[in-house]
Amino acid sequence: MLPATKALPKEMLALVDRPVIHYAVDELVRSGIHEIVIVTAAGKVTIEDYFDRSRDIEDMLEKKGDLEKLEQVRRVASMADIAYVRQPEARGLADAVNTARALIRDEPFIVVYPDDIIAGEPPAARQLIDCYEQYGAGVVAVEEVPQELVSSYGIIAGDTLDERVTKISHMVEKPSVGNAPSRLAIVGRLLLTPAIWGAIDQVEPGYGGELQLTDAMQTVARGEGLYAYRFQGARYDTGRPLSFLVASVELALRRPDIAPGLRAYLKQLNLEGES
Repeated sequence: MLPATKALPKEMLALVDRPVIHYAVDELVRSGIHEIVIVTAAGKVTIEDYFDRSRDIEDMLEKKGDLEKLEQVRRVASMADIAYVRQPEARGLADAVNTARALIRDEPFIVVYPDDIIAGEPPAARQLIDCYEQYGAGVVAVEEVPQELVSSYGIIAGDTLDERVTKISHMVEKPSVGNAPSRLAIVGRLLLTPAIWGAIDQVEPGYGGELQLTDAMQTVARGEGLYAYRFQGARYDTGRPLSFLVASVELALRRPDIAPGLRAYLKQLNLEGES
């Protein structure tokens, strides 16, 4: 998403009228999770500012008598109990998760990739929780992707239990098309148990010194067990310009305050005409 992300964290790019990371936090809250740890890095202080109180803005809105927007601003700061930990350097997703280890303690937890917006009911995180409560082990969200895209994802294989659940036997990180064991790709929601901590401790650094979370999850799958869940809902990869635009349009069409005007505008577009 360069050059926009040159000065602004990608998590803070606005989808309709709120940043990408807002959707992730909102999904967790609607799933019954109210204690959230956000892993940050240098240059991402705007994330902390967004979920903090904005006294100047609140005072201005109160003086103007704009109570609706005042409530919206205040609601952001009270969405959840949010703590922040900083990853000193980018050493892979396993390292990022491990950075939050002291705060998470020995409890199951959900990892959200904020790049992936998943719209649906019940929320994707809630679907993983329900699956965990049924099987008593970690769960990763998966989606069937086109054959030509398997090399962009971690791909799982295993025993199919029903139309949505697979007990994972192994996974391959970004396989070639010919070596992919399936087309079920791990996407941005993971429910992990404390077994992941010991598995992360065993991970050897790979390319660039990074610690791959997929390697740790493979260890968990061989031991305690790990399940894949084909979630219900629409996923948008906001890390790519076209899918970011699609997400903006489709999320706006889900908003009753915006949808009528946007739908009318889209209908009058001459999409066959010259640009």
